Formats: sequence, C-alpha cells, structure tokens
Amino acid sequence: MIPPKRRMCLCRAVSAVGLAVAFLGPFAFAQKPSDNKATVLAANASFYVALNAMLKGEIGPIEAVWSHASDITYMGPTGKFEIGWNVVLKDWKGQAAQKLGGRVNPVDIHMFTGKDLAVVADVEQGEIPDADGKPQPLKLRATNIFRKEDGQWKMIGHHTDTLPYLAK
Repeated sequence: MIPPKRRMCLCRAVSAVGLAVAFLGPFAFAQKPSDNKATVLAANASFYVALNAMLKGEIGPIEAVWSHASDITYMGPTGKFEIGWNVVLKDWKGQAAQKLGGRVNPVDIHMFTGKDLAVVADVEQGEIPDADGKPQPLKLRATNIFRKEDGQWKMIGHHTDTLPYLAK
C-alpha cells in the first residue's frame, strides 16, 4: 500500500503528465525532433545560398526558401520589423535591386527541431560593402525560424542584429 502522502504526490505527477499530453498532444509525441535535423540544416543552408544570391541581385532563391504566408516576420539588419509575405518580399526585392555584393555564411549553428517548427540560431559572418562601397567585416547574431509546409521546411522568421550603416 502506498502511504497517503506519497499517493498524493503520485496523483499530482500523473495529473501533470495528463495535462501536458492534453495541451501538447500530437506536437510533443508525434515525431522525434532529431528526425528533422538534417532537413532543417539543409533548409538553413539553402537560406544562406539564397541570401548570397540576393546580394548579387537574384531574388528567385529567396522566394523559394521563404513561406508565402501572412504570418511570417523579418527583422533584418536595417532594424525594421516586417510582417507578412508581401511586405517581406518587397524588402528583399529592394535589397536585391541594390546588388550590394559580399558574402554571408552561418557559423556556430545551434538548432531546436520539433514536428513542424524549428529554430536555428547562428552567427552570420562575412563581408558586406558599406554605404560607400568599402568592404566591411560582418558578424551578426541571427535567429531563423522554419515551419514545415507541404512536407518542406520554409522560413517563417529571420531576425538579425542591426548594422549601423543600414539602420535608418
């Protein structure tokens, strides 16, 4: 027989697990997060390929890696906070039109994956020309958020530090 005090603790533990299952349901237990690791890393790498293409003036790869949903967010190096695909695309097109050049690569990558959402934190390192066209070293903290849409990981959020010479 379980003593009354231990029985009460056991009941609370079982209730807490029950609440977790009720609230988290399929999100918590449907798939091992590690099952998505390789595909999320590939999606993150594709974003940086697209970002570097955008710096040369090519917008197509950016359009391919991003979700086109109305709930996406972009907080890039200019310091703006933009919501929704139409607004975010307009910003990326504006950047592409500048053909800034340079190169950005992710380093120190850390990620969390769930069933349909993933967060990648990394440092963006490289070189980007400043307003006068002089190459400047780049080192920004970045957070990339991905959502699985139709079986593919699409970017739904990108947030970086600001660059003083781009902030307006």
